[in-house]
Amino acid sequence: MDALSIIEKKRDGEILTQDEIEFFFWEYTAERIPEYQAAALCMAIYFQGMNVEETRSLTLAMAASGDQMDLHNCVPPGTVIVDKHSSGGVGDKTTLVAGPIAAALGLPVAKMTGRGLSYSGGTIDKMESITGWSSELSEIQFQKQLRKIGIVLAGQTRTLAPADGKLYALRDVIGAVPSLPLIAASIMSKKIAAGADAIVLDVKAGSGTFMNEVGEAKVLANLMVDIGKRVGRGMSALISNMEQPLGRAIGNALEIKEAVESLRGNGSPDLMELVYAVVAEMFWQSEQGKPTISHESFLAEIDLQEGFEPPTPEVRACIDEAISSGMALEKFKQLVEAQGGNVKEIDRLERLPLAPVIQPFAANSAGWVAAINAREFGMTCVELGGGRKAKNDKIDHRVGILLKVKVGDKVETGQPLLELHASDSQSAVQALVRLSKAIIISGSAVEPLPVIHGRYR
Repeated sequence: MDALSIIEKKRDGEILTQDEIEFFFWEYTAERIPEYQAAALCMAIYFQGMNVEETRSLTLAMAASGDQMDLHNCVPPGTVIVDKHSSGGVGDKTTLVAGPIAAALGLPVAKMTGRGLSYSGGTIDKMESITGWSSELSEIQFQKQLRKIGIVLAGQTRTLAPADGKLYALRDVIGAVPSLPLIAASIMSKKIAAGADAIVLDVKAGSGTFMNEVGEAKVLANLMVDIGKRVGRGMSALISNMEQPLGRAIGNALEIKEAVESLRGNGSPDLMELVYAVVAEMFWQSEQGKPTISHESFLAEIDLQEGFEPPTPEVRACIDEAISSGMALEKFKQLVEAQGGNVKEIDRLERLPLAPVIQPFAANSAGWVAAINAREFGMTCVELGGGRKAKNDKIDHRVGILLKVKVGDKVETGQPLLELHASDSQSAVQALVRLSKAIIISGSAVEPLPVIHGRYR
């Protein structure tokens, strides 16, 4: 068995065996297969795809490429440890709001997260806007923090799913990000290795993510729910809308500010609708108890629930109380402090990084907002320096965009549509030219976009 024959086999559209997949990715992790051959296999997978069994084998191979944590000594017996993951989007700071709320309500949240991919923002990049905050925790530190404050937000350690850690950065710079099997395996290998009992997935569909169509998002959600159930994880997947940016802020420090304001009770309605739904799914998973392992396929049993039902009044009341009492914000501050961050910047948000050039952009005609191209907003943020074009690019946490409108809003001539935060005047002018084409104003009324399309369980 050798790397070249495996690459050629997938290049020609053949099905890889479990042994071939394990060999390739374990050898790649051990650095006995070079980056260029891993890139070649990624592109072969991108073009030829993988079936369910191949994707499952890839997921388990990456999860088994390092340690797998057992977190049950960190919580009372019988407690369900929950995790949440998004498939990527623009302005998506849901984790930063939903995680502290869930932890404040007594649900242990153990999350291993990542950096941005292409125009999709990364949770770690956002949190690093806070002075001193670090995602680098050892397994012992991860467990101690979960035991002490009930929430952890950490990057991948070198020993947990290291195959995915290497592949994650590689995919971003070779154009192989939007691949269903690679996305599913990346997400689920981290989730399996990190040790949570139940996983809530937020699978995005729209221009601001890698699944442009709702149908594609359904396939990805179904695949990940199936993989998780087969290895004994409780699984839920929401299908949410990414045709426009989520919330108001796009950019790292700006999104931290919006997350904190949301925990203070001032969140954007679309963001908070998704936050409430995610926390409700965490509650539901906790109530189900620990799942059992099954080696049967669940694909035939998983149905999308169209017309998503909002959280029950009881769950909504609990979430409202966590926010209004300040418990959720306090839990976020505990998370920041536990991982070395300066909590004073949360109390006084003006201390967070601020761009030197702040420029508004106004509507040149009256009407209704018909479209806000999320992808263009995400790519503009990358061009400003808020994301990476190359693997080792440094992030400018100051830059980004504040949206003043959402699809369906009525606007008047001269009304601000957005506020641009840039490092210099030249990049601001270039960004505004691009963004002026990314917001469409219609002469007739437009319906607001739905936030959630449906749910898998």
